[in-house]
Amino acid sequence: MSRKKVLVSGCYDLLHAGHVTFFETAAQYGDLYVCVGSDANIRLLKGHEPKFNEDERLYLVQSIRFVHHARIGSGVGLLDFEPDMAEIQPDYFVVNSDGGSDIKRQLCAKYGVEYLELERIPRAGLPARSSTSIKASLQTPHS
Repeated sequence: MSRKKVLVSGCYDLLHAGHVTFFETAAQYGDLYVCVGSDANIRLLKGHEPKFNEDERLYLVQSIRFVHHARIGSGVGLLDFEPDMAEIQPDYFVVNSDGGSDIKRQLCAKYGVEYLELERIPRAGLPARSSTSIKASLQTPHS
């Protein structure tokens, strides 16, 4: 019997321990496939250039031992991973509780994929991290 497939998606622009912990938890459900947001899609959704280009972000994500396969998301918009979901045919689509949405639930229903929403829990002994909090800490006050 083959292992189940798990799909996650994100920008992973400021990769941190919280992402790795998320990958580790998601991989407990099966082989983990990661769709990394393209540079063009980050510009579209966030209105700015990514800090690291898609090739570098893909390399970093692929290097994490919990990741079975990573690729640049091939679609556009909030559901940029939809063409990849159709190709990979995962058993599960996993999001953090703050990344959940009805549109993602509906997409999973369309493809017969089980939707899982996980609480954001840091690895024991490590601080809680989010890309938003890291970006905020890097901002310098204007004089």
